[in-house]
Amino acid sequence: MSENTPELPPVQPPEMPRPIDRRSLEDRVYEIEASAEEAAALARRFALVAVKSLSARIELEPDGDAIHAEGRLIARIVQSCAISGDDLPVEIDVPVSFRFAPERAIDADEIELEEDECDEIPFTGHFFDLGEAVSQSLALSIDPYASGPNAEEVRKKAGLMDESASGPFAALAALKTDN
Repeated sequence: MSENTPELPPVQPPEMPRPIDRRSLEDRVYEIEASAEEAAALARRFALVAVKSLSARIELEPDGDAIHAEGRLIARIVQSCAISGDDLPVEIDVPVSFRFAPERAIDADEIELEEDECDEIPFTGHFFDLGEAVSQSLALSIDPYASGPNAEEVRKKAGLMDESASGPFAALAALKTDN
């Protein structure tokens, strides 16, 4: 490499790899459960206090060169309250639906999905990673603004709440009266 070429960070392997060969789908239903080490690595990746458990039951259905996946993800996580920073235990139980498609089959110009369309995940060769897809589904299920039972008290102590004002525009109203 030349002196002016920035060095790229190393590519991190997935925390919970579950490679599947699309040519030989032995089972149609796959059960995935994160090990303690995988759960700890996912907690670091998604800036969580902990991933207590993560499991998914996914049914795979061949669709030409692609594979349609549908199932359910269940997780118990601990995240920080967005307001107080307190540990906040959260249970996630969500349906998941995605489609693994050969990279050449995905139109790069069509990246916006309608609400009823499932995510398309590209793969090259004959293998796709079901574990990484489940990990990404977990990330999408985490509420980044989750607040715990002490959030209101912390807001009041910080002067972010007026007893007489509430709602999304209360802070804006307070700014207006300061001028």
